[in-house]
Amino acid sequence: MSHAGCPYDNVPMERYFSSLKAELISRFDFNTDAELDYAIAEYAYLWYNQICPHSYNYYLTPFEKRFALD
Repeated sequence: MSHAGCPYDNVPMERYFSSLKAELISRFDFNTDAELDYAIAEYAYLWYNQICPHSYNYYLTPFEKRFALD
C-alpha cells in the first residue's frame, strides 16, 4: 500500500467498478436487492473472472492467467 492520497493503489478496483457499472448496473433494471446481489455475483465470479478476456492479460481471462504456465 502506498501513502495516503496516492491514487495508484486504487486503479484496479476503480477499473473493476467502472466495468461493473457500465456492463451490468446501467444496462438492466433490478426489482429487488436479491436480484441485484445475484447479478453481481454472477458478473464477478462467472463473467468477469472466467469468461471475459482482458487486454492487460494478453486476452486471457483472470482465471486462465492465474493458472497459465509461463
